[in-house]
Amino acid sequence: MKLSPKMKRNILLGGALFACASLPTFGLFGIGDIVFDPTSYASLVSQLTTLQQQYTTVKNNLTHFSAKSLWQTEKMQLENLNVASLFGETSGWGVALNTNNIGTSQSAWKMGTVAVNTPTNLAGQTPGASADLAQLAMVEVSDSVSPTCMTAIGQYNQQRTTNTTAQASLQLNQLDVTAATNSEVQQLNLVNAAMQQAATEAMAQGVIHSCVAAQLTIANMQQRNTAAQQLNDTTFVAAQRAANPSAPGGESTTWDSYLP
Repeated sequence: MKLSPKMKRNILLGGALFACASLPTFGLFGIGDIVFDPTSYASLVSQLTTLQQQYTTVKNNLTHFSAKSLWQTEKMQLENLNVASLFGETSGWGVALNTNNIGTSQSAWKMGTVAVNTPTNLAGQTPGASADLAQLAMVEVSDSVSPTCMTAIGQYNQQRTTNTTAQASLQLNQLDVTAATNSEVQQLNLVNAAMQQAATEAMAQGVIHSCVAAQLTIANMQQRNTAAQQLNDTTFVAAQRAANPSAPGGESTTWDSYLP
């Protein structure tokens, strides 16, 4: 089979292309085995950009404030309670209100209140139906709750003094402008410490609030007993007037149970 000049040219061109395809690729500047790959270069640039962004973020997290004193507030100081005692009537009250001592509180409370003599005449009365027993109950509850509340106040005042050092140390670190306390973890630790101090303060004040509620309950007992006694007296008077007319014409016997 005789090939035409055109077919010979095509065969030679195809062989040359095949030979070129089988040879190794030469890189830049004629150096072999070093090939410029645009895809790999773009990926490397992207990774470097990401690392730079991460570095910037970490650097910003480590940057501290330079004017923390703008946040500083003054703490309200609660002075120790000083109770006057002209004739010894409040003996022990100053110690009871400033220290955590239930024995001192009980002694101080007894010294400043009127003692109740043994009410043997109330032995036959019915609780819930006797005004005298109601008054005795109020006195007994007050004698129990009040010294406990005095102790709670003393404990709060005592702990306030004890906690001053820890609170001052925390505030000093919070207002520090150096790099020693301004890393991200250190700042989070300071936040946690502040939250713990706030929780402790809230629990301490919760005890005081409980005492306030107890004292209000006792005060309510007094008001309630007074109102109930007045209503009972009114009912008794109305019944006596109905059974024993006060008009002169209706007098029959001496009446000694009338309430004005």
